[in-house]
Amino acid sequence: MLYILLSILCSVSVGILLKITKRYSLNIVQIIGWNYLTALLLAYFIYQPNLGILQSNSSVYLLLSLSLLLPIVFFLQNTSIQKVGIVKTDVAQRLSLFIPILAAYFIFNETFSTLKIIGIIIGFSAILFTLTKKSDTGQQGTNWHYPLLVLLGFGIIDTLFKKVATVLHMPFTTALFFIFFGALLVTLPVLVVQRVYRNNKINWKNCAWGIGIGILNFGNILCYLKAHKALADQPSTVFASMNFGVIILGSLAGTLLFQEKLSKWNYFGIFLAILSIIVITFSQL
Repeated sequence: MLYILLSILCSVSVGILLKITKRYSLNIVQIIGWNYLTALLLAYFIYQPNLGILQSNSSVYLLLSLSLLLPIVFFLQNTSIQKVGIVKTDVAQRLSLFIPILAAYFIFNETFSTLKIIGIIIGFSAILFTLTKKSDTGQQGTNWHYPLLVLLGFGIIDTLFKKVATVLHMPFTTALFFIFFGALLVTLPVLVVQRVYRNNKINWKNCAWGIGIGILNFGNILCYLKAHKALADQPSTVFASMNFGVIILGSLAGTLLFQEKLSKWNYFGIFLAILSIIVITFSQL
């Protein structure tokens, strides 16, 4: 559970930094590019991955899928926020938990105890109560396919990371290097297009923000994979605890740092999320 806690802290910290960047004239694509370059260098210099280990075709396809999905889903998330608002996008991201939970049962053959099922049900209730508020942007729109793509993207990413942690016959730190390298390659063409057609020059403020987010992003994914390693036979515990923990800390950060108002139902949702994690933790004992 320590790895899950660290992953939650890094994840919410990334969200806080991204929210702050909206106050300044920063280029989000450049930030994401520097983010993946930083994470790539950390993976290489800290763990010295064996780059000759990538031989199996199944390994290539799995890592390539994550390399493509990570930046694509990030851009989809940003577009969804602009088109339909923050809340609907946030709901979609949280409800993506359905996909890895189903995968835990049908793909990874996990057996769910009664106590864990109760904890998951409480957690999904927490999501609904926590997100019962109007859109921050006031945009409603009819672009329902953007939140749907966000839901599918995050759900598939969580499931694939589980496979990376427990199925691949290579150190997960080596897998991290290949994933970040691929994500950087996917981001580079977008940067080139911006430079050529929009004359967007490299801004060192974007570099600084990208490095900070890259360090946190690296810690987030590393701890997330370590959590799956430590709880290899209980993937739903990692999926659920991570998601509900982000709800708790993210809501508190929004209230304390950005003066976002929470209703009594939102506070009730936070209480349910805490209760859900407690129940799921006890189900492990």
